[in-house]
Amino acid sequence: MKIDSDTKLYCLIGNPISKSLSPLIHNSIFEYNSINAKYLAFNIDNSAALEKVVHGLRALKVKGFNVTMPYKIEIMRYLDEIDEKAKILGAINTVLNIDGKLIGFNTDGDGFIKSLKDKEIDIKGKKALLVGAGGAAHSIAVSLAYEGIKEIIIVNRNIQNAHKLQKLIKSIYPNVHVRCYKLEQEEDIPKDIELLVNTTPIGMYPNIEDIPISPSRFNSRTLFYDIIYKPLNTKFILEAGELGYETINGIDMLINQAIYSQEIWNKELFDEKTDWLYIKDKIISQIEK
Repeated sequence: MKIDSDTKLYCLIGNPISKSLSPLIHNSIFEYNSINAKYLAFNIDNSAALEKVVHGLRALKVKGFNVTMPYKIEIMRYLDEIDEKAKILGAINTVLNIDGKLIGFNTDGDGFIKSLKDKEIDIKGKKALLVGAGGAAHSIAVSLAYEGIKEIIIVNRNIQNAHKLQKLIKSIYPNVHVRCYKLEQEEDIPKDIELLVNTTPIGMYPNIEDIPISPSRFNSRTLFYDIIYKPLNTKFILEAGELGYETINGIDMLINQAIYSQEIWNKELFDEKTDWLYIKDKIISQIEK
């Protein structure tokens, strides 16, 4: 694909982003659909630089960008408008630039739920445990509550952040039971869980020997889901699989949220006939290198 004065620019901002597959996914989508656009990735060293980066992206007329850890919540203060669903979720992962007006959206929750529905997994009336209380956890927790989850258990190193997420969930869905535990309280955490989701970077490259919580202590009905995709199967997922649990890695959620981001940026150009299996195979081959 040529690059010229008409090439639209998109990007990812976060830290770390060196192993992100977002450029591969989005550039594959652009190429497949013959869209004259390029997607880049920028590592933002600290929060102090974030405001300047946002102003720079606006000035450069970048058409849209994704936001990843650890800025999904902090980015909200620098946007001109926030989609209603994103306001509820309390985190942003997608930004659209319309003539200098930056509008924030969140596609993480939709991408997560779609990955469950694609596998015909029904979570209504069930009990979920989330490890983490950051931006991804916000999106997933509220989406689970919307889909009818009965109870959410939040496990986090910082218990104050867990309680903030608990308060958010209860303010929107008062009938959902929410409990919080510190990660160090592993022995006190309930075992009768039907869905366990790691929303943290624990186990992500290069710290691939780390696991967020021991899989061996949960009941046989527990489905283990790790939103990490680098490595494709974390030690957490591998150990759960070896113990006979059903597992899901982060690649489907990643592709799904990218699809939803593309629909926000390029609704009039986006081709729903995109061969997602081709793109998924391309991504997995890149991960396995």
